[in-house]
This record gives sequence, C-alpha cells and structure tokens, in this order.
Amino acid sequence: MSRQSLEDILPLVRHSSHYLGSEVNAIRKDPGEVRLRVALAFPDLYEVGMSHVGIQILYHILNAQEGIAAERVFAPGLDLEAELRATHTSLCSLETHTPLSNFDIIGFSLLYELNFTNILCMLGLSDIPLYSKNRGNSHPFVLGGGPCTFNPEPLADFFDAMVIGDGEEVVVELIEALLEWKEGGGDDRQELLERWSRLQGVYVPSFFRPDWDSMGLQALTPRFSGHNTVRKALVCDLNKVPYPDRPVIGFGKPIHDRLSLEICRGCTRGCRFCQAGMIYRPVRERAPDKVLALAERALASTGYDDLSLLSLSTGDYGAIQVLMERLMNRCEPEKIAVSLPSLRVGSLTESLMAQIKRVRKTGFTIAPEAGSQRLRDVINKNITERDLKETLQNAFGLGWQLIKLYFMIGLPTETQEDLDAIVELVRDLQNLRIPGVRRKNITVSVSTFIPKTHTPFQWCPQISAAESREKIHMLRGRLRGRGLRFKWQDPEMSILEGLWARGDRRLSPLLVKAYEMGCRFDGWSDQFQYKRWQEAIEACNVDLDSYTTRPRVFSESLPWDHIDSGVSKEFLKQEWERALAGGHTPDCRQGECNLCGVCDFEAVKPVTFGAEPGARIRQHIDNTQKTSVFRKMQISYAKRGPAKYFGHLELVKIMMRAFRRARVPLKFTEGFHPAPKVSFESALPVGMESTEERFQVETPFHVQPESLIERVNEQLPEGLIITACATVFQRLPAETARICHYTVSLKDASFSEEKLKHFLESPAAPLTKKNRKGRVKTIDLKQAVRELQIVSSTTARMTLSTSPGNHVRPTDALGHIFGLSERNLMLATIIKGSLKNNFTF
Repeated sequence: MSRQSLEDILPLVRHSSHYLGSEVNAIRKDPGEVRLRVALAFPDLYEVGMSHVGIQILYHILNAQEGIAAERVFAPGLDLEAELRATHTSLCSLETHTPLSNFDIIGFSLLYELNFTNILCMLGLSDIPLYSKNRGNSHPFVLGGGPCTFNPEPLADFFDAMVIGDGEEVVVELIEALLEWKEGGGDDRQELLERWSRLQGVYVPSFFRPDWDSMGLQALTPRFSGHNTVRKALVCDLNKVPYPDRPVIGFGKPIHDRLSLEICRGCTRGCRFCQAGMIYRPVRERAPDKVLALAERALASTGYDDLSLLSLSTGDYGAIQVLMERLMNRCEPEKIAVSLPSLRVGSLTESLMAQIKRVRKTGFTIAPEAGSQRLRDVINKNITERDLKETLQNAFGLGWQLIKLYFMIGLPTETQEDLDAIVELVRDLQNLRIPGVRRKNITVSVSTFIPKTHTPFQWCPQISAAESREKIHMLRGRLRGRGLRFKWQDPEMSILEGLWARGDRRLSPLLVKAYEMGCRFDGWSDQFQYKRWQEAIEACNVDLDSYTTRPRVFSESLPWDHIDSGVSKEFLKQEWERALAGGHTPDCRQGECNLCGVCDFEAVKPVTFGAEPGARIRQHIDNTQKTSVFRKMQISYAKRGPAKYFGHLELVKIMMRAFRRARVPLKFTEGFHPAPKVSFESALPVGMESTEERFQVETPFHVQPESLIERVNEQLPEGLIITACATVFQRLPAETARICHYTVSLKDASFSEEKLKHFLESPAAPLTKKNRKGRVKTIDLKQAVRELQIVSSTTARMTLSTSPGNHVRPTDALGHIFGLSERNLMLATIIKGSLKNNFTF
C-alpha cells in the first residue's frame, strides 16, 4: 500500500493515527538496503499490541542487527478491514507501508486464544494462504511465539514454525539460518525448516504427524528420529540480553500507556492454576543497577510520566524496597509515578505503599482467587484472610480509595460454601473500620477458571457456560451496595477460550469456518458473537464438551505432550494429588528445591538479587517547582500532514512528552495528581490541518523562547512543528468570537458554481444540527459564512465567523451549501489558516 492509497483510506476509519507508523522512536530502514525483512504481527488492535513488552523487545533486538529490518503490523479495526477488502488493498506494515506478502518472515505474537481468528484475517488480507502446506517460495514464512505456543496444536496447520519459550536469543539464530539459506539459493523451504527444527525452542508442526486413537484423542508421531519433543528456549540470565531503552511511543491511548520495565521473569510461588508460573520458570531477576540504568535512559527517550515494574509477582523481587526508594528519589522531582501492577498480598507492605504514593497513588489489584482458606490451599494460593485485611487496612489508611479484588469461579473441588465465602470475605473487607477513612470503594472482578496446559490442573474439567452464568448471577445479586462494584467475564468467552487452550489439530477447520463467518476480536465484549461460533461448531461437528467439561485421566495422551516446558509431568501429577489433599508446596526461592525439573543448577538456575545490607540511598533533591520563577509562554504550532489524525487529547499528550524529552521544565499543578499547567486555545477536529494553533505553558524564567522552539521541535513526530513562542501576561480565552479561514480541496467531488450562487442570493440559509446532548439548534449560515469562493472545481476558500454557542464546522457548512456527502467531506483536505480574533500577544 503506497502512502497515497493510505491517504485515501485513513480519513474513512476511526483511530487513524494508529496506522501512521510515524511514532517517536519508530525505526524506518530503507528496504533497498536490508538483506532480510521481518513483520512483527500482533493479532489484536494497536492499543493492545503497543502495550505488549514482547513486541518491543523483538523490535529492538532485530533492528539492532545489521541488514535486518523489523516492522510492526496490528490487526486492523473492522472499519479498516472493510475498506481494505472493498479497495482490494493488502494489509501493510506501519513503518514503510509494505504489504505483508513482501516480507521474509511474519512473526505473530500468540498471547490469547480469543485472538486466533484475527491471525487468519491478517493472513487473508495479505493474500497469504492460510494453511502452511499451501505456501510456496513466493510466500513469507509464518512464525509464532508466546504462551499459546505451549499448546501449539490448534494453530499448527497455519504456521511454518513456532518458538516455544524465551525469544531473545533464538530469534537471532532463526534469522542467521534464514540468511544462510537465502545465500545458498533459498529454493527449498523444507531445508530451512529442518535447520530451524534443530534449534532449541523451535517447533515445526509439519515434522509431526497427528494420529487419533479409538477415543478420538490426538497423539503425535515425529517424522524424524531423535526429534520426539521440543524443549523450550530459555534465557538463563536477563542481564545478558538486550532490553529496549528507546521503546516506540504509541499514539492514541494504549491499554498500558506507560514505560514498562521487566525486572524479573518467572515465578515459583506455585499457584496450581497459573500457567505463567509454570512455563516461565526459573526465577530470573534483572540486577537493580541494570533496572535503574534502563529506567534512566528509557524515561529520557520517551517522556513518560508513569513507570511500571513488570514481573509475575513484583513484590517478590529481592531488592524491591531498595529499588523503589532509589527510583522514587529519581522520579519524584519530575512528577513521574511508579506502579507495581502485579503484587502478592504478603509482599504489599506499608513501606512499599508509602513509596508508591510519593507522586500519585497508582492502582492496586489484589487477587485472593478464592473466598475460602480451604480452596486457597487447594490452588496453593498461600495467603490468609488476615493478610488480606492487613493489606487493605494499610492501603485505605494511606489514602487509597479504590481497591480491586479478583476471584475465580469453577476451581477444582469448589462447593457452594466456597462461593458463599467470596461474599463473606468481600463484606468483611468492606466493613473494615479504619481511623480517618470514610470512603472505601471495592471492585470485585470474577472470571471462570480455565484449565491451562503444563499446570497441575491441566487434567481438570472446566465448568459449563450455563453453570458459570448461574454462579455469576448469584454473586452479582449478593455483592451489591454502596462502594461496591461487580464485574465479570462473559461465560461464553471463557468456554471458547477453554476450547482453544486444550484443543488439537482437529479444530483447524473450525477456526477457518469462524473466520469466514466474520468472527473477529472475540476477546472484546462489544465484538464477540457467540451465536456465530455455535453455528461454526455445529457445522464442523466439534464436540465442545469433549474439549472443555470432560475430565482427563493421567494415562491419556495430551495434544501438547511433545512440548517440554521444563516442568516434568510427574511433578504436575504430584501437585494435582497434593491439591486434592489441600497440601502446601512452598516457594523454592526461599526454601528447598521442589524438584519440578526446570533447573540443572549449572546453566539453568534461579538468578536473584538481595537487598544491599545497610545501603545508603542518596536522595536527589530538585527544587525547580519551589524555587524557580515561572513565566507564561504562548506557543504557536502547525499541525500538517499525518498530524491531522491526532485527536485533541492525543495531541496534548504528544506535546507534553516532547517537552519532557527536550528537558524543558514545566510548572505543575498541586494536589493528588500533579500534571503540567497547560491550556490549549481550541480543539481542532480530527482530520483537519492547521497552519496556526496555540497553547500556553509555564516555564522557568531561564528557558528562552528560541531554545524552547529548537529543543521541542526535535522531539515532535512528523507533521507537528512549533512556529513561534513568546512571553504573555494573560490567559487564553476559553471561548470567544473569532474569524477562521479555511482552504478545502475535494478528492472525488466538485464544487458547484450554481449552488454557490444560490447560497449567495438566498436571504437565509438555516442549518439545523444536534449538539452532544441531543439538543437541536438552528444556525443561519448567511451570518456565519463571511466569505466563500470557488478557486477551482475541487478547491474552495471559506471564512467563518463563530461565536460562543454558535460554532459551525466548515464541513457542516460546505455539506449544506453544496450538497456534499459525508464521505466527500471525510476525504477532503481541509487546512485552517492563521487565527484572527480579539486576543493578541
């Protein structure tokens, strides 16, 4: 897709900025100067994919290789998919707008089972055969990686190869093998697949033949001797692999719109339902000094005001207290918040909370998982009701007003008493008496337990959607009241996720059928259409209960038996039996080895860092906000080209982060959520360009206007440029009468001289429109349109006069006067000229 064809489509779709590829820190290499091109594909919307650390890591590693170009592509929204199909346009990468079929490798991140139809959609939009057996030398290799590959079988027919486990090191080996293969002629795909299959962690599905026994259970027979299992790839030491310190800064509002730093990988708490806690073993911590250095560089290169420390259990990080104190000493003066999104109850100490709240209170989600101590023992969730009460008392006492609690229903051995215990526990926590605390808000989230592979519960049945609905209905009815909110996951979504989580290759036709029936974004409640899935399941004769609600036995073959996560099947069986007995398995991080099978204690072993004894922490004190003399600066900027697709809030965020990266200090508001003091004169509609817009900030007196312009412009994305800056002594008016000039160019329509004449000769031209509240208002365009002339058949110039309460958009005026369609106006290029109103500086 060329830049021109992109321009023809983007005005017609929502969130257009997500498809630009011009983000800060994005890497664009000349396709003619690279030897190999990789498309990193994320089968969900941009705002989800740009929150995923894994794609940022691979992007960083691959683009650091000489002669290798990695670009990104995300699942298109439904409106963009429709436009691509209607115009027979291929899905393209963001950076160079290259069709996916022109890449050497398309690498999908496989994180969530309900994204599977999006994978087929992205391949279909790229004219790439869905089934790997139908691809030839003219097609890219389709690879996958991520937690879903630990049961690769439901997707096996669609992928040439999959990476099981950590990707940082093996992805470089894959690329090197591909380059050697290309240099040797590159005409035998089978030869390359054989090379890849010899790499640890690489699974080539076509090298295993599926067989089914009399009960219809899948077993796999390797086509080559000595290749019975695929052991996961493992990075033994996180401190020896690259991590991005210049991550791409997403446009719009990514789900996690912050700087994310992985401080630890792996968890040995041993929760028996948790797949991540099993497949990511052993625990490997990043050294505190490494984390601090990464944070320093990444904050400088991004301008984020929120830093998140990632781990499966962040509070278990050995040096968490020391690390948090040092990070907060660095971040507090610049009003940068630090959040710990994954905290176990026992590790959420009062001193840790005190560090977190130094800038602003970031959210807490606490996961009791089960209401009763008996059931928490079954799942090896080693927290007590006393621990929970102490944690909530500390949080509410330190000023938090909202705590989120997460529970699961349908856990093995669950009884009605366990469900009653959820209600009783929530009520007890809500009724805690805490001195000085009046408001306590609790959000309770409930989801259905889904048995996952490579866990002690992989043999368990999942409860049916009907039973799940019944239990959720009961909890919802009993967990009501002031300060209490109840949320739940759709039971049909859960049963569908369970189908794919433990499925096999017989499900391939079902996935294709669901894709052809229009199933997309099945993890989004507003897009999920279970009726279509039911029809597809019936059409493909799939026995849903056989995959979901049926208990497995130890003796049967499991579709994922050939995937070696490092944790032995014997250990998982022992843990299942221990669960039924309510037995406790301690964390091997502090105690003895539990013999799970992962570590050899030579190359593979836990990597941890304890707190430095008696470490002195020197606090960096920055008194800019208290001692500097600030002055008000009024800034004029142009918004041209691709920048026209930025929404107003998006634009404000882009500007403020550019100021941070440029090291231009700004004055902040006071209070619980400090933010830069900034005011914009007006909100420009998405899709409209402008030669002059204005906003005001307050900067220290030593910041000179010329320096500000130069430094900030270096940090702005394509299309945004600061044109002027000057000291002012009065505020921008919130709303005032103004005259605005517009130049409008049509793409697929023309301006009628006859209709213009009719408008000019008419005594009045009433335009009726609704405001956001649905109220109808009539505006006389003869009063609003000061001047209107046709420059050419496709270009017109117009001057509008607007006053408070009588705002008219140029598209409304032109559509009414010339009878232009909404599509005509969406495709038009509209440029707003310099401002003229009663406010000057």
